[in-house]
Amino acid sequence: MATLALPYAAQASFLPPELMDTAAFYLAWFILIAMPIAGIVLFWLVHILPEKIAHKRHHPQKDAIQTLCLLSLVFGGLLWPIAWLWAYTKPVSYRLAYGTDKGDEYFVEMAEKAQAGALPPAEMKYLHDELEAIASRGAMSLELQHARTRIDAALAAATAAAAPPLAAGAPTPTAQGAA
Repeated sequence: MATLALPYAAQASFLPPELMDTAAFYLAWFILIAMPIAGIVLFWLVHILPEKIAHKRHHPQKDAIQTLCLLSLVFGGLLWPIAWLWAYTKPVSYRLAYGTDKGDEYFVEMAEKAQAGALPPAEMKYLHDELEAIASRGAMSLELQHARTRIDAALAAATAAAAPPLAAGAPTPTAQGAA
């Protein structure tokens, strides 16, 4: 009866001890090498989110937001909430100063779409008017001038394509004025 009270050889795992040592060895190396790298990559990816958001929203101050994100990496993330909020704000004072709340790359991208015929004429007219407002303030860069030229050409082509064709033998507007 006393032998029943004595414990048998206790095993803490269902695995053999040699296999347990090998698994612990490789798990320790994985935790020591892969997890810090994954943590650093995750920290970096989270800290560039405001920059990606600003780029997606065509924020005119995206370069400053990018700089703030880099500074946030150096200062341990303290500036990251400011960059996050800045990326989502609408730059009202920038619109007052320059006539738009979009960055120059937005107009270049839209000019490419207009040339490809992917924009409706109403959108091209809106872009043309917005670029004219920027030009009237004297804030037109060379890049924006090229974009305006391309949008104007695409708008003229879209307007000409939408105009009804003249019937054969019908007088043209210039011929009517001459008569």
